[in-house]
Amino acid sequence: MSADTRVEVAAGSPTPCATLLLDAKCTLGEGATWCAKTGRFYWTDIEGARLWRYDPGTGSSTSWPMPERLATFALCADPDFLLLGLATHLAFFNPATGETQRIVDVEPGMNTRVNDGRCDRQGRFVFGTKDEGSPLHAVGGFYRLNHDLSLERLPLPAPAISNSIAFSPDGATMYYCDSPTRVIRTCDYRADGSIANDRVFATLTDASGEPDGSTVDRDGGLWNAQWGGRRVVRYGPDGVATERVEVPTAQPSCVAFGGLPTGLPPGPAELGTLYITSARIGLDAAALADDPGAGGVFIATPARQGLPEPVFQGSPR
Repeated sequence: MSADTRVEVAAGSPTPCATLLLDAKCTLGEGATWCAKTGRFYWTDIEGARLWRYDPGTGSSTSWPMPERLATFALCADPDFLLLGLATHLAFFNPATGETQRIVDVEPGMNTRVNDGRCDRQGRFVFGTKDEGSPLHAVGGFYRLNHDLSLERLPLPAPAISNSIAFSPDGATMYYCDSPTRVIRTCDYRADGSIANDRVFATLTDASGEPDGSTVDRDGGLWNAQWGGRRVVRYGPDGVATERVEVPTAQPSCVAFGGLPTGLPPGPAELGTLYITSARIGLDAAALADDPGAGGVFIATPARQGLPEPVFQGSPR
């Protein structure tokens, strides 16, 4: 079902607004991910080629330089590792040692790079790529890294900029998009990995904004950061927009539900805080002067709860 993103807000019910948590000044913040086991928030600065981690217990941040641009990543069942989606390949990363183990190249010989990704409910890593050319062309792909570290291309339309990869709570539905089309799509996603019934889920009709990174709440709603639109929009499982969060920066990029940051008033105790990454890339000096939080991490507390992030079940050889 295709749906309008405009949300009717009841009289006297103001639209929630996110606030700045960390003035990280990332060039291209992305990959919002909450680790439920450790209670820490991870994200990446793609163009800065750096992985970031925030610890609410101490209020401190840690970062690691990457061997090339880090577009996406996933938590792993093996707690010593993260799965990295670097610009040209996938790799395991050990934060304690800083070492990486290359897994497989992605689209070698093409002018593309890895972009958005999430684990499915079976613990396989699903991700897409984006064109690096100008103008953009729909030449990328969507892929799945299986438990045995084999890589397969999914039978989905080629994107110019892959984004919005997420899975329903039962794992039976996959969401994804090609951002420039301003359309979020969905398909049936079976436990054996097969895909069927690819269709339009929601079409953005606001004057500005493109669909970027997404996450799913416990009720099956899809929360989508809308690049250039200063907002995060929630869609019900039927594709109808039900809620939105205004974000005081031009380029919100990805979202994740997590726990409460330190020092904040009491609120939902478990996965009730929405973390939102953002970007500074493409903003000139005048725009940045009007948008001082650009590239930071923002938070909001909508009346919803998230789900623990699935982890990759494969292991380093």
